[in-house]
Amino acid sequence: MVKALPLHLGIVKSFPKFDSSFDLPPSPQLLSARLPGSGFNRLPLSRKFPPIFQKVSATGEKTSLLGAWTQDSALQFRDESPVSIELKSISSELEFDKAIADAEERNELVILVWMANWCRNYIYLKPQLERLAADYYPRLQFYCIDVNMVPHKLVVRAGLAKMPAIQLWKDGKKQDEVVGLYKAYLVVNDVRKMIERELTDE
Repeated sequence: MVKALPLHLGIVKSFPKFDSSFDLPPSPQLLSARLPGSGFNRLPLSRKFPPIFQKVSATGEKTSLLGAWTQDSALQFRDESPVSIELKSISSELEFDKAIADAEERNELVILVWMANWCRNYIYLKPQLERLAADYYPRLQFYCIDVNMVPHKLVVRAGLAKMPAIQLWKDGKKQDEVVGLYKAYLVVNDVRKMIERELTDE
C-alpha cells in the first residue's frame, strides 16, 4: 500500500497501488461504428493502410509529386508536368511580331493576355491563367502584354477595346477573344472552351 501525505484536515487516505498492466475493455461505441457491410472492415491492417513514401520537389517552373506504394503491387505514380507556368511577357512591337511569327511557323495557336498590373480583375485572373497554361504546355504559348508598356498602335492593331482581354491568334490573325470582366473561374472556363473549339477545327 502507498500512503499519501496528510491532508490539511489531518486525514490520511490510502490508495491502491497502480497496476499498469490492466487492459481496457473494448468500447461498444467504437465497435458499433464499424460498417457491417463494408469490405474495408474485413481487410487486414497492412492492406488498409499500406506505407507510402512521398517527396515534393519544386523548381522555378515545375512542381512534381512522387509517390510509391510498396505493398503487393509495384504501382508507382510520377507526375513531372508543371502545375503552373508564368506567362511570358511582351513589352515591344518587335517581341509581339516575333511571338506571332514563331507560332505561325509552327502552325500553333497563341494566347495573348492584354492587361495592366493595376487591374484588379487581372490580379485575380493571373494565377488561374498560369494553371491553364500548364494544362496546354507545350502545345500552346501564353503571353501577357501590359498595355502601358507597348506602343498604342499595337493596342489598336490588336483591336483591343476592354481589358483584361484574352485573345487567341492563329496564322498571324486574331481568331477569338474573351474579355475577363466577370468571375475569374468563369473567364478561365470560357478561355478553355475557346481553345478547344479552335483545336477541334484544326
